[in-house]
Amino acid sequence: MERHITAAAGRRRGRFSATVAGLLAAGLAIGGCGANGERTSADRSNREAGRTAPAAPDGAGTANPEGVREDGGRPSAAPAPDYLSTFALDVDTASYGYARRTLAEGRLPDPATVRPEEFVNSFRPDYPRPSDNGFSVTLDGARAGQDGWSLVRVGLATRAADKRGERPPAALTFVVDVSGSMAEPGRLDLVKESLGLLADELRDDDSIGLVTFSDAAETRLPMTRVGDARGRIREVVDSLTTSSSTNVEAGVRAGYDVAVDGHRKGATNRVVLLSDALANTGATEAGTILGRIEEERKQYGITLFGVGVGSDYGDAFMEQLADRGDGQTTYVSNSAQARKVFVDQLPAHVELRARDAKAQVSFDRRTVEKFRLIGYENREVADEDFRNDHVDGGEIGAGHTVTALYAVRTRAGATGPVATATVRWLDPATRAPHERSGSVGTAGLTADIWGGGHDSLQLTAITAYFADALRGGGLPGAPGFRALAGSADAIAGRSGSAVVRELADAVRQADVLFGRAVGPDRTPEGGATREGELRSGDPYS
Repeated sequence: MERHITAAAGRRRGRFSATVAGLLAAGLAIGGCGANGERTSADRSNREAGRTAPAAPDGAGTANPEGVREDGGRPSAAPAPDYLSTFALDVDTASYGYARRTLAEGRLPDPATVRPEEFVNSFRPDYPRPSDNGFSVTLDGARAGQDGWSLVRVGLATRAADKRGERPPAALTFVVDVSGSMAEPGRLDLVKESLGLLADELRDDDSIGLVTFSDAAETRLPMTRVGDARGRIREVVDSLTTSSSTNVEAGVRAGYDVAVDGHRKGATNRVVLLSDALANTGATEAGTILGRIEEERKQYGITLFGVGVGSDYGDAFMEQLADRGDGQTTYVSNSAQARKVFVDQLPAHVELRARDAKAQVSFDRRTVEKFRLIGYENREVADEDFRNDHVDGGEIGAGHTVTALYAVRTRAGATGPVATATVRWLDPATRAPHERSGSVGTAGLTADIWGGGHDSLQLTAITAYFADALRGGGLPGAPGFRALAGSADAIAGRSGSAVVRELADAVRQADVLFGRAVGPDRTPEGGATREGELRSGDPYS
């Protein structure tokens, strides 16, 4: 449940693992104002004292990287805990992909599978990129048109990978579900196509292992350097066929055995699970498998990437596995999506830019009455653990972006700083901590979210409102399905984006399925039953 924070609210609690991986490439330039700043080791005393960089006094969107007042006085203390929001970074996208497929098949997604941050992060704003291996931090926003509410967007980005440049080798163990449920079109056939594409994209010094599982697990290919083995890899992939039940536990355990045996120091070691995650044999709950995943992550740095397929998909099960494995999830339902993941993105994203990345946003009580983080419920981190590097954060690759959207109610007539966002991460090689900050003030929130010149911010708002409506609604300023679809159509028309056009279609499908008109628009009240009951040149992809 989204938290509604006021001055009387208590401190956020939670210690959850999370990972970021960016699977979609850059989009249009953002509107609004923002700025970047960085703290270095010279500021350790301030960090350990729990202080954050204050926003600029004029609220115009500049950052104060040293955490010192402009008048040279003592560093400003952090806001009270109820004016802080802290979370581990995440750009999983599986929730949006699965919701789109479910809607296209005439079903409404189960609200429990709808995660707004995954809708938002399925579309990649063109945030400024840093020149080094850290993050850029950009804040912008606009009025949401209702009783003092605005949307404030926090955008983080890493430097893109050079496809022809140096990068660490990859050691990838693919764990492929070949159970009977994977015989449905769009499951094992899509997995085989994806793996065949990937074999042509990896470099000679990368390594691949392959494990299959149904009622039991079988190692089909031990960890093997790609080099001259591409033909052998294709033969193994082409030979995959389905059989019997789904023992995910056996597959994951065997996959991690192969990954550990083939572990390469200095490489990106990753297990890639391709499955509909409908476990029905062995351990059918994620909890019994998590211990092994966490153990190998801590000892060997092996992360887990979950790729979901199929019209029936064990979303919660896959999400739990990927979270514990410091990984990510995505969902593919057709060849174009498979090509995007396995050709355009996975080979380029094996290079890490940051480990254990967390964000903390501080709101200024002088201008902010209340705020709400949209999504990220299972990525919460206790405020006091922001600088505790033993508390897990997200793993961030090259060329990734992370977006967090807040609904913020400002105080009537107040001007000045609104929010300062700080991202903290560990260098992947040295584990040295780094921080950067950016801020936004009331001067950056004067435009109307649905006015002209804010396509990127509008798109973020559309996806967040869409996800919230699918979960039951409640966000201030929600325009309703028809208005959301119309705004998405307008952006698609201006940008030529096919993926934004697909978003508009999905919103219209939800409008029809909810089925009850209220006034000039449709809301998520009443209507159709939920799921299971009802029988690249693109600038935003």
